[in-house]
Amino acid sequence: MRKSRPIILGIVGDSAAGKTTLTAGLVRVLGPERVTHVCTDDYHKYDRQERAKVGITALHPDCNYVDVMELHLERLYYGEPILKPVYEHSTGTLVRPEYVKPKEFVIVEGLLGYSTPVLRQFFDVKVFLDPPEELRRQWKVKRDTTKRGYTEEQVRAELEKREPDSRDFIRPQRQHADIVARFHPPAAAAGAEAPAVAAAADLDVQLVLRPTIPHPDLTYLTDGARDAGDAIRLELGRDDGRPADFLRIDGRCTSAHAEELENAIWSHMPDLRPLRGDQFGEYLDRTAVRHSSQLALTQLMLAYHLLRRYRDVGQLPLAAPVSLLRRLQSVPGGVQGVTPAAIAAAAAAGVAAAAAAARAHAD
Repeated sequence: MRKSRPIILGIVGDSAAGKTTLTAGLVRVLGPERVTHVCTDDYHKYDRQERAKVGITALHPDCNYVDVMELHLERLYYGEPILKPVYEHSTGTLVRPEYVKPKEFVIVEGLLGYSTPVLRQFFDVKVFLDPPEELRRQWKVKRDTTKRGYTEEQVRAELEKREPDSRDFIRPQRQHADIVARFHPPAAAAGAEAPAVAAAADLDVQLVLRPTIPHPDLTYLTDGARDAGDAIRLELGRDDGRPADFLRIDGRCTSAHAEELENAIWSHMPDLRPLRGDQFGEYLDRTAVRHSSQLALTQLMLAYHLLRRYRDVGQLPLAAPVSLLRRLQSVPGGVQGVTPAAIAAAAAAGVAAAAAAARAHAD
């Protein structure tokens, strides 16, 4: 029986935080025939030359058609197709739009996905990528000089220009995420020089699992006597003043340790045929394809959440039809009380209802 609507995953983070890399592995785990991928960078108002003339960065909401993003995300949420704009990163130009039909799962990745209540209410699972700033800058220099035709000096100058918008518009979205993923150098190297991007396979990862959605049962990581130095640990802590679980996976994690966690997560996903750990978790190091067990485990964890929501979608509340409310507001004699504040309240209520449903399901 066909589900009532697609399940939508958001992946938000600053430029070169790893959004596209994380998405690629998820598509492989779930199957490309089941996944629609949308990048919100395509909703830029201005091309690269126009941004330079206007004096605005791509991170600023005023540089993006956020209202069109809202309308399109709503259509995808209700299973309807969109005519999506396309921004070509290699040339910095806006090109022919693309007709997109949602499949069972929709992955929406980009810079501003959680920037409004209307956008946030349409996501079933919200992920924020939060690497240390110096590491992200290294990734951006390597990517933009390799793929986008910039010199290193140009990339570093652009990073400085973008920093105020990163601070004001990108990083604050972290607070809205259900899961925060942070790939970072090992703690033992905290006082040393930051590692080169080529050593990304050795990075640790910390997943902050907030209680806004149900998470897989990983209590085997805390049952019985376990070494505090274990390469994979589940700990209770606080994030932004709120209680959360912290899943920590060290770069020194052995293949046996990784396989143990993989098997625990796969056991919660009977709908999928397990893949070997080396069949996903890939990332591009300039032109070389490399593998990271920590990345593979992160992708597997997110696949679990999508499948969990997919099985439960018939019981989940539907988000408010924001575009309909806006149309009613614009019609003379339309529905009384449909004001911009009422629309925002409807969106916030949809987010709250979904969170309450997740808590009830977890209980």
